[in-house]
Amino acid sequence: MTAHLPWTAPTAAQPVSTTVRLPGSKSMTARALVLSAIAVGPSTLAHPLRARDTEMMAGGLRAMGVNVSTVDDDRWVVRPDTLQGPAHVDVGQAGTVMRFMPALAGLAQGPVTFDGDPSVRQRPLRPLIDALGSLGVSIDAPATGSLPLTVRGTGRVAGGEVVLDASASSQLVSGLLLAAPSFDRGVVVRHVGPPVPSAPHVRMTVQMLRAVGAGVDDSARDVWSVEPGKLTGRGWTIEPDLSGAMPFFAAALVTGGSVTLLGWPRSSAQPVDRLRALLDQMGGEVSLGTDGLTVRGTGVVHGLDADLSEVGEMTPVLAALAALADSPSSLRGVAHIRGHETDRLAALARELTALGAKVTDTADGLEIEPRPLTGGVFRTYEDHRMAHAAAVVGLAVPGVELDDVACTSKTMPDFPALWSAMVTGK
Repeated sequence: MTAHLPWTAPTAAQPVSTTVRLPGSKSMTARALVLSAIAVGPSTLAHPLRARDTEMMAGGLRAMGVNVSTVDDDRWVVRPDTLQGPAHVDVGQAGTVMRFMPALAGLAQGPVTFDGDPSVRQRPLRPLIDALGSLGVSIDAPATGSLPLTVRGTGRVAGGEVVLDASASSQLVSGLLLAAPSFDRGVVVRHVGPPVPSAPHVRMTVQMLRAVGAGVDDSARDVWSVEPGKLTGRGWTIEPDLSGAMPFFAAALVTGGSVTLLGWPRSSAQPVDRLRALLDQMGGEVSLGTDGLTVRGTGVVHGLDADLSEVGEMTPVLAALAALADSPSSLRGVAHIRGHETDRLAALARELTALGAKVTDTADGLEIEPRPLTGGVFRTYEDHRMAHAAAVVGLAVPGVELDDVACTSKTMPDFPALWSAMVTGK
């Protein structure tokens, strides 16, 4: 865990006008690391995300015998080897490590233990533990179905068909699919329950599996089938992180400025069309040009009425925008973000209310009625997305003091410097 670092969010004196080059997508980096670890031959990751979550993933793979070189910030190299135990994987606060690595550990020759920061022990893991057990993986876990746990790897996983409720996190599905080509019989995953949140992340998993030669059938709703087979090492080009870009895009709306995210691809596995629709409803304009993805604002933010189930990671920043809007907002479909780094709905309601907004925490979202806001301490709960939300509010409200900005190192270690440079123009 990093030491807490208080920080006063800078207030914008004029419209921001900037181009930013942000770190690579956490989701793509994590998936590329896992797939590279079980491929035949080496793989490279160009423009990966170097942050706490991905360092934890690389460290976990190294502990299990995979050669992961991260010496070059902009080009990581993965050379797969036989997965080995005994090993210990520190997941930190990373849901991707906690949910992607246990299936790999079943393929290791020996026991692999998992644990992380105290808060991560509260995050949903039982469906994955039970699913791996039904596929032939022996796991020792507490009765709560959470970390810490030990996977007793035997060097192989039988695989087969499994039914689970993945309504708490799409990572429960992706964690099974990513390792499935190395299972004896592959896997058929059937989701039964409320809708799987963050569906674009599962689509990203499927696309990346196919890119390394896996046979994947996702034609039936809530059913994913992965055939057993060899994966091919390859070069991955990691896209900029769309969720990480959200606070910067929000700055364009709040200040009536323009922000361009450099290096955005013409075709993306991330939910850019959904982002475009949401920001358009709030008064922004999103365009894709040769230089990147640009968001422009007018300085007037409109309220938002939307189901955010596919883009739950964007909820904190959208809630911050809603608190600065000219009309009420209704954000729905994100009950699952109660199980993220913190209960984000309760935390957002508490902190935005403390600054003066009227916020109602509903079963699956937030009702936000804008009111005049004042500065004050905004607690981040060791959650990078809460820090992003506070920074957005601080653009328009002087004196917003984050109790900890160091938590942004989870996905963007340079966030405070990048943000201050954008706001001050220096």
